[in-house]
Amino acid sequence: MEKRAAQGSQKRSEDSILKRSPFDLILNQIQRKTASVGKRERPSVTRFFKGLAEEKSKAEKKKEIKTGEANNSIADGHHQDVSETGQALKLIPHLEEMDLSWNGNIGGNLHPIVQRFQKGCSLKVLRLIDCNLTADDGISLAQALDTMQNLEVLDLSMNKHIGCSLRIIAQELKNIPNLNALKLHMCGLLQDHIQFLSTAFQYLPDLRKLDLSCNKEAGGGFKDSAPLATLKQLQVLDLHQCCITEADMVALTQVIPLLASLEVLNISSNKNIGRACEHLLSRLRFLPKLKSVFVNNCALQEGSFTALAEATLHLSGMEELDLSWNKCVGGNLKKLLDAMSVATDLQVLSLNSCNLVTEDLAELASVIQAGHLERLQKLDLSYNDSVADEGWTVFFQCLHKLKDLSDLDISLRPLSSRYCGAWFGSLLASLIKMPTLTDFGVQRWVLTTLEQRQLESFNKKNKRDIHFDCCCSAQDITK
Repeated sequence: MEKRAAQGSQKRSEDSILKRSPFDLILNQIQRKTASVGKRERPSVTRFFKGLAEEKSKAEKKKEIKTGEANNSIADGHHQDVSETGQALKLIPHLEEMDLSWNGNIGGNLHPIVQRFQKGCSLKVLRLIDCNLTADDGISLAQALDTMQNLEVLDLSMNKHIGCSLRIIAQELKNIPNLNALKLHMCGLLQDHIQFLSTAFQYLPDLRKLDLSCNKEAGGGFKDSAPLATLKQLQVLDLHQCCITEADMVALTQVIPLLASLEVLNISSNKNIGRACEHLLSRLRFLPKLKSVFVNNCALQEGSFTALAEATLHLSGMEELDLSWNKCVGGNLKKLLDAMSVATDLQVLSLNSCNLVTEDLAELASVIQAGHLERLQKLDLSYNDSVADEGWTVFFQCLHKLKDLSDLDISLRPLSSRYCGAWFGSLLASLIKMPTLTDFGVQRWVLTTLEQRQLESFNKKNKRDIHFDCCCSAQDITK
């Protein structure tokens, strides 16, 4: 009887919990933490707020709560939860990180949250990714920035209406001089918005990461890029898919080579700069710390590719290079590979859909054989259907020289398929010596029945799990 009563009581308690807002549970835990701050045990609030200060002495126990991170997921989207978030901030005055990303109902309701921050608050990281923020939310945030002098990371990505209030946000960035990362990916920025933002760079001496990517209407806004040169500490500049114009590129060519601390440059998917970026790529040689260059899908012309290849000779610290979807690479890969004897730290090389030919694979094999790519970990050669079997055979004969390679992709284009041919045996011989190769893309390459048996035997004997597409019939295969 007592057991049934206890079970009934437990069920009613569970039902009560399920009916409550998800944020109520978080808020209650914060409140319990406040009430029990003098107790010895560390409370369960750490599940939601990481980095709570350890209680080391009786004096410390009497201090207010310190938290390192608040990650509030307002799962059911209750508007009341948004208001309660602001109330909860009163209980955690030393909050250092707040991430409210992916909560659409934050949009239009940001004011009651940010108004709770007091001047000189400890907040260092604020992420509001894809929160459906409105122009009014942008104004509320701008007005609150003068209370966040310690802010180091501000991420407003994927809020397509935030650009409408970027002017006032840019004006208030002067209040957060410690900012080192500003991310405005896919925020619907226009030409004017880029100009507004540029005026704030002079107040951000410590900015290290600037992400303005996927703002397709921003093209033409970089024509006056001179303020960018004030970012002496900038390490990452991401301008991919911004519809950069030739005039923009002329201006950026004057500024980017002055960013001596730059390590990562991404100008990918800007198809209007294929010819105009030649001088910029040539001047990359003046960036001694440059480690990663992304120029995929830029419709590069042969002159631009040659300029990049020549600049690579001066970039001994290069670790990642992405030239995918630039057809001019095909037949000209030797120009780049000649510089590989210098770029000995290269770890990632992406040549997807570059119209490579058999001679290119032969040159690549020669460089591998010479040991110039010994640190390579990822190599993407997919969608290069123009390479003949002879090219793949030579390539796979020396593949085992890449001791650190863990990811290789040689997949064919969709709707195409081919038998592996003579290179299959060379591949298996190399794989025996390459235990680190765990990701192998071979989509739409087809094995004969005999080759399938050889692969099964290889997998069993060497405890590997490599599979090919083997579902096409003979009449579907294009030699």
